[in-house]
Amino acid sequence: MSDSRNASEYSMVVGIGLLVFRLHGCHSLKEKRGVVKSTIARIQNQFHASVAEVGANDDHGQAQIGFALVGNDKPFIDARINKIFNMAETLGLAELVDTQMEIMVV
Repeated sequence: MSDSRNASEYSMVVGIGLLVFRLHGCHSLKEKRGVVKSTIARIQNQFHASVAEVGANDDHGQAQIGFALVGNDKPFIDARINKIFNMAETLGLAELVDTQMEIMVV
């Protein structure tokens, strides 16, 4: 059975982002893990995003955290990504030194 809707009526919006932090005062990977886990949990709980540490795993002075959001409205996904960036900057757990984002419409 086929659906009578056009392919243009279907859209999935995927937003991905990267947060790069400088961790001042972290002298071990154990200290870093606490900051990273706290940041990831806050993003997951507040924004229902998929979040993971994605780079600089063995560097206790830097953290790279990636996240992804999926929806059907590009302006909404864009706004959510910007809110994540703003929240990450105001957390005060580490210095946010870089952000990257990409939005794909499928």
